[in-house]
Amino acid sequence: MKNRYCIIMSGGVGSRFWPLSRTSCPKQFLDFFGRGRTLLQMTYDRISRIIPAENIFIVTNEEYASLTYQQLPEVPRNNILLEGLRRNTAPCIAWATYHIRKLNPDAVMLVTPCDHIIFREEEFERVIERGFDFVAANNRLLTIGITPNRPETGYGYIQVGDSWGEGISHVKTFVEKPDYEMAKVLVDSGEFFWNSGMFLWNASTIVEALRLHLPEITALFEQAEHDILTPREKATIDNVYEQCVAISIDFAVMEKADNACVICANLGWSDIGTWNGLYDISPKTEQGNVTQKCKTLMYDSKNNIIAVESNKLVVVDGLDDFLVAESGDVLLICPRDNEKRIRQFFNDAMVKFDGKYN
Repeated sequence: MKNRYCIIMSGGVGSRFWPLSRTSCPKQFLDFFGRGRTLLQMTYDRISRIIPAENIFIVTNEEYASLTYQQLPEVPRNNILLEGLRRNTAPCIAWATYHIRKLNPDAVMLVTPCDHIIFREEEFERVIERGFDFVAANNRLLTIGITPNRPETGYGYIQVGDSWGEGISHVKTFVEKPDYEMAKVLVDSGEFFWNSGMFLWNASTIVEALRLHLPEITALFEQAEHDILTPREKATIDNVYEQCVAISIDFAVMEKADNACVICANLGWSDIGTWNGLYDISPKTEQGNVTQKCKTLMYDSKNNIIAVESNKLVVVDGLDDFLVAESGDVLLICPRDNEKRIRQFFNDAMVKFDGKYN
């Protein structure tokens, strides 16, 4: 257990969940299900059952330091790594990796986003235990593939190759988010799994992969390595981030690596990245309507999601497949099929109204 670590990535702004998710308080800090626990807290709860608190690290933007301290007081302050700039997941993972490796060169790491829902938590624990054992003994980059239950255009896919046994296989190829027809072909083939964005590896294997596939960024972190675990670390890393390109770990490393493997599992998993993702896992009425934190009267309406953060009564008549979301000073009404445009709506509002509604 002492060599097992977790990196929770928690720096995103969640603009696809606007207007509930705002720059000042993005989705990972919200309680979507009325359980008294936010997405970040639920992720921590799940991880803390298999990894000690002192080995769990949160990487987030410095803008969210106080929210993170408030929601996770059990995490040591030194385990909350604050990014001054957003540079996507590769620099985020690189920093946390070098930080942890300096603490423990024998570390094996789980990397996870902060906004996933996993209903089959005992299976998740079994998969992570198996994954830790595998990467401790093998110089492999292990990702978690999710058994798909539908053609999904919002996720990337992983094609499995030769088997290592016990649900672990070589990765044959990664596929970016497909259109619906391609997604159907992938699912029907039985060879493709959803890319969860969760990874396991040992410290030396991921460092070697970063050196090979991302040498410019790796060189910056290695030049800064003497300041890691010192009071100068934050200022030094800020300087590194200013020189880093924004790039994902998938594109930078995983899609290029010849030692990538996948462990496939049915975890009852959902990436709460979009309103439709939330709709899919939420309880529904007989008419397929989902209500979040508000009172409603629904007439001749079906397959809607109504999310209004207030004590208002929402009366809906003759509305099908719509999203109605209100938070603070923004009301959003659009067809659920148009949810991919929400980021555009957010950006347009920022430009037209000088950032007032972020």
